[in-house]
Amino acid sequence: MFDLDRWQEIFSSIRSNVLRTVLSGFTVALGLFIFIVLFGIGSGLKNAFTEGFARDAQNLITIYSGKTTIAYNGLQSDRMVTMNNDDYDFLVNSDKEKVGYSTPRYTANLMVKYGKESGSYQINGAEAEEKYIENRKMLEGRYLSPIDLARKQNVAVIGRMVQRDLIKNGSPVGKDLDINGTIFKVVGVFSDDGGDYDERHITIPITTLQQMKKGSDTVSTVYIAYNEKLTPEQAIKYGDKLKDGLKARKSVSPDDENGVRIWNNAKNMNETFMFMAVLTGIVTFIGLGTLLAGIIGISNIMVYIVKERTKEIGVRKAIGAKPGSIVALIVQESVVITVVSGFVGVGLGVLALNLIGDNLEEYFIKNPSVGWYEIIAAFIALVISGLIAGFVPAYRASKIKPIEALRTE
Repeated sequence: MFDLDRWQEIFSSIRSNVLRTVLSGFTVALGLFIFIVLFGIGSGLKNAFTEGFARDAQNLITIYSGKTTIAYNGLQSDRMVTMNNDDYDFLVNSDKEKVGYSTPRYTANLMVKYGKESGSYQINGAEAEEKYIENRKMLEGRYLSPIDLARKQNVAVIGRMVQRDLIKNGSPVGKDLDINGTIFKVVGVFSDDGGDYDERHITIPITTLQQMKKGSDTVSTVYIAYNEKLTPEQAIKYGDKLKDGLKARKSVSPDDENGVRIWNNAKNMNETFMFMAVLTGIVTFIGLGTLLAGIIGISNIMVYIVKERTKEIGVRKAIGAKPGSIVALIVQESVVITVVSGFVGVGLGVLALNLIGDNLEEYFIKNPSVGWYEIIAAFIALVISGLIAGFVPAYRASKIKPIEALRTE
């Protein structure tokens, strides 16, 4: 491998046959380039779909109630089903090991005032774990605490847009808001990936809002982020179990799809996983096909190179060169061309993905990239293929008798 004469011969052969070298190298570089770009775009699609489900907790089950459409258990249809605190406890405790985070929510649109500014905002009565359910990020202060709920404190966490609308200057933490005639102290400001609409929400302890509503224990919505260890199929079954249990508890027909409604993100995630699996399979198939084309190209070119050098091989054997040295020379030249071309292909592929960046976000391709594990694996596969592609025809040529090789045209 470190024979100086052999290296000189290799570089001399490359300089003497520039076109042949460029063609063989181009096949390798193109194969790796297309492989990297394809896998990068597939990764970008996956990133875009993942982000699309990340605005709220990805493992989220949302439970609502509505009007019944079917008479059941002696109760008429068109009956409004209302959830309360006991229903929330029933849902959370029915299979506690499957619950990650959870919160009830009681919603009301109320007038909010600060100084001379005022406006109508959605007030969400919730518990502390709403922060994780909504994937909210604190910009200032803190979120609700269990003490706030237990003591029914008049504290509020406001969205970024509420701060912009009402409290224009200075930190809002510690300021007093008038919510429907009751004074609340601002304890935190949050941002939400849901955008301006979600950032115009105000969250207060659900116990406080229920007390403001004449001691009501009404719950508008129940949010349960199921344990992330559950598979989509297990999470779907869990969601169905919650729905069936609540229907039985509220005397709603099992066939009534409106009295108790459930939105289970696991169903969407399951469909997304299936889509991503198909997409990954297609990209992998095309990528491997590209690599295979590169391997075949290397093999064909090496067969041509050896055939072209048959007379040279005959001369070498006639002056005493051993078959092993002939094979080693051709194989080493093949590996050198493959490695150098591979680096070029990798460099161009990574550069192309960096240039694409986030320019294709409108086509649902976000931050396309390929892990170095995949790149190294593809690179090694092509180098090994180049070695084999050079070895097989070289070995055959080394077995030819010198006289037959010299007669070759």
